[in-house]
Amino acid sequence: MSNFHNTYLYFTQTISYNLSRSVIFRKVIKPPTWEQRKFSKVFCFLQNNALSRAELSDADGEVMNIHYGDILVKYGEILDIGKDEMTYLLNNELLSKYQSSLLKNGDVIIADAAEDETVGKCSEIAGLSEEFVLSGLHTIPCRPNVEFAEGYLGYYMNSRTYHDQLLPLIQGSKVSSISKSAIQDTSIVFPTSVKEQMLIGAYFKNLDHLITLHQREV
Repeated sequence: MSNFHNTYLYFTQTISYNLSRSVIFRKVIKPPTWEQRKFSKVFCFLQNNALSRAELSDADGEVMNIHYGDILVKYGEILDIGKDEMTYLLNNELLSKYQSSLLKNGDVIIADAAEDETVGKCSEIAGLSEEFVLSGLHTIPCRPNVEFAEGYLGYYMNSRTYHDQLLPLIQGSKVSSISKSAIQDTSIVFPTSVKEQMLIGAYFKNLDHLITLHQREV
């Protein structure tokens, strides 16, 4: 998947214009206006927890918890709470401590540690209804204060266009990490039209689906 995105996930005005004209959407619209803002102007940080794997369970529970290892290995750009396999707190009483940081649809969870340059990989939350979901060990939970269409941030922030900004900010040798303060100065680029964001998110979601079907056939 990463090689595929290295080729296709360059979010530019040209790409968006081509998407708008594609037969997939069967509609021609004018090229959108794009905006570039500092991360700190687009997101606010939420609180994560530092619970280890030993404090989590794969069995069903009341409170879901997103571990950085699952973002790096198991989850894609979009984490569908209703469909993807989740882990749960063994001690549900911890929920009260993080009540103010319960996740919502549209939040982005960034893995702040990895053994290589995949640090910074993230997942956008979707499909959440009434579930309790927390952001766990070595994650940076972020909530946009700007309206975004579902899927746009997940695909954009995992693209090389964005991730290349993180590379000079990564610290460590054996274990790579990135800090909240470093991320604050990165830039988020997006169409001001939420409809255009929706088209982009839908386009790459469809491509992911096609790739998954192809991999099953091989």
